[in-house]
Amino acid sequence: MTDTTFQEETIIRTSGSHNCGGRCIVKAHVKDGRIVRITSDDERPDTDKRPQLRGCLRCRAYRSYLYHEDRLKYPMKRIGKRGEGLFERISWEEALGTIADHTKRIMAEYGPEAIYLSYATGNAGKTSEQVWMRRLLALYGGYLDYYGTYSSACTNAATPYTYGTVNSGSSREDWVNSKLIILMGFNPAATIHGTNTAYYLKKAKEAGAKIICIDPLYSDTAVALADQWIPIRPTTDSALLDAMAYVIITENLQDQVFLDTYCLGFDEDHMPEGIPAGNSYKSYILGTGTDQVPKTPAWAERSTGIPREIIIQLAREYALNKPGALIQGFGPQRHAYGEQPSRSGAALAAMTGNIGIKGGWASGCGSPCRKQYVGSIPINNPCKAAISMYMWPLAIQKGTELGKREGVRGVDKLSANIKLIFNLAGNCLINQHSDTNGTAELLGDENLAQFIVVSDHFLTSSAKFADILLPGDNFMEREDIVLPWSAGDYVLFMNKAVDTVYECRNGYDWIRDLAERLELTAEFTQGKTLEDWLRFIVDETRKENPGFPSYEEFKEKGVYDWEYEEPAIAFKEQIEDLRHHPFPTPSGKIEFFSSRLWELDKPAEVPAIPKYIPAWEGPEDPLRGTYPLQCIGHHTKRRVHSMFDNNDWMEEAEAQVFWISVYDAKKRGIKNGEKVCIYNARGKVILTAKVTPRIMPGVVSIPQGGWWSPDKEGIDQRGCINTLTKYQPTPLAFANPQHTNLVEVAKLDQMEAEK
Repeated sequence: MTDTTFQEETIIRTSGSHNCGGRCIVKAHVKDGRIVRITSDDERPDTDKRPQLRGCLRCRAYRSYLYHEDRLKYPMKRIGKRGEGLFERISWEEALGTIADHTKRIMAEYGPEAIYLSYATGNAGKTSEQVWMRRLLALYGGYLDYYGTYSSACTNAATPYTYGTVNSGSSREDWVNSKLIILMGFNPAATIHGTNTAYYLKKAKEAGAKIICIDPLYSDTAVALADQWIPIRPTTDSALLDAMAYVIITENLQDQVFLDTYCLGFDEDHMPEGIPAGNSYKSYILGTGTDQVPKTPAWAERSTGIPREIIIQLAREYALNKPGALIQGFGPQRHAYGEQPSRSGAALAAMTGNIGIKGGWASGCGSPCRKQYVGSIPINNPCKAAISMYMWPLAIQKGTELGKREGVRGVDKLSANIKLIFNLAGNCLINQHSDTNGTAELLGDENLAQFIVVSDHFLTSSAKFADILLPGDNFMEREDIVLPWSAGDYVLFMNKAVDTVYECRNGYDWIRDLAERLELTAEFTQGKTLEDWLRFIVDETRKENPGFPSYEEFKEKGVYDWEYEEPAIAFKEQIEDLRHHPFPTPSGKIEFFSSRLWELDKPAEVPAIPKYIPAWEGPEDPLRGTYPLQCIGHHTKRRVHSMFDNNDWMEEAEAQVFWISVYDAKKRGIKNGEKVCIYNARGKVILTAKVTPRIMPGVVSIPQGGWWSPDKEGIDQRGCINTLTKYQPTPLAFANPQHTNLVEVAKLDQMEAEK
């Protein structure tokens, strides 16, 4: 916990708990009760097997965030219209009393399915506000739950139809055994995607691996590590993968023994019983199936923009350079039919026999196949209903009409519309959700969502829609236990560095007081303090893993590493002994053809085999005649989604600018540094243009996470890409298609002159 004292500075070991893509050791240097500087993991041994957990610029600049002048200081209630951001100060007593009254009323009138705890990732600790509110609401009668994430919902839904699990990822340190690494929409230099992921790619490159980046942008990862950059039009990744499969099949480069042994549905000889001929994956690829269209490189070139010669060469390289790793980021699956690229990638991994071996990669979701148990706060929600995290606007408008066909789980149909929303440490009510203008109009109607509670650090875009707004503490002001973001064989203790400021309160503290007003104090707390609950988590962990340190040891050291002799290889057991270790699919094999998807009977949108489906507002949509540019939203190092957008230090490091190719800018008379308006039928955004060769022609990009800031005319002045995105859930995951947008761009002075 406390390392040392140097020049009157006390150094506290802690860790960030936000959804930054990493999970690192952060060292707060405290003097006179304030953090004066921040360093990171610079003392532990730094080895290839166990590299240091060094924080990036976001945690290193956290002091500017912690002591920001705009931080919320006390509870407030809304005094204007929702969204206007007009509030007045109230006491915690009044705030909690009001919340309790509305919770009682709505529970009594509508039942638990009317109470929704929205998706939020600003605090991801084991004892976050989200955890405590879930526990309280579960004790009070329940709440409408959600499944999926805004990051990876499509691949989370799709990958199990091939493998039976999302855990298709091997250990990253195994990449040094790869001869070829293909990164599809994967940019860990910016997204982090697990602390040290870019480091492991660098080690693989040093070991001789060739790295190819496939991305509309020449990303920071491509700049630093790629031997080749292949630009691709957004939403067309499956078309590329289909054409690669065509080359592999027609040149007889597939691993047929692997396919015959471990796979179902690749060819007509290995199909489930009762399926009509022509529905195998091979038939689809060769054009001998139902659509009669061969998926040739020339066919894919028209959609992807990738020359056919490059597609042919890429397919040959992947098939002939085993072991090879085809690694998919989450960007390609955030589009209209984002479920398809995940299954298409897994299909290629299976065709080439790159599954279950060192240096290979099963593709798909890629969640780590090796998991470690860490205890949790007990929560038993008696309400079994759950919706996709993206479907809540429809559940507000017409929840009682939503059933299994719309992705409702646990019940046949919802019994109520959402009436009460708790939004704790999140900005998905507005900023990170699609169609901000439409969503703002929805939330502004108090007859629909009758009461909204928000807890945050700042008056974010979502916080402006609160009826009661609460000031939360942050990771420097509390204790918690945090897990790695996706990958990593370690767990961290988050020590408190400084006292909470103003009237900000810890989630356990104020939710315990809310429990008292709901007459649930004893059941909620079980007589425990927050420290008692943290000790409970450690004790539960030690039951499963006796080698885990005591609470005192863990707190003092700040990190615990699980030790393993070898990297984990996804599906190694299945490939070595399929009889005794079948895949967790209905057939026990890798399923090119999914009978479960066949039974859904939605072949145009949810085919039983992976297919390229042209996206609405994709490169083949006739709407391009009006809005000719595809617009995506890329991650940057300066923000955690929308978090840190108001941090001046981060703005200085990397300004919020609009990426446009040299070709497209010249065509519109746009120069670097000029103000432009990006627009479509859903909204308008004003940003400064960054004219660059690092993005392919026909595609533009807005760094995602800028706070939605509409002027009186409704024109966003900060560059929130969701001003332009469409609210249309994907067909299987019912998820967010936020890289599926067509726009046009014009110089701002030109548009103003034409008014």
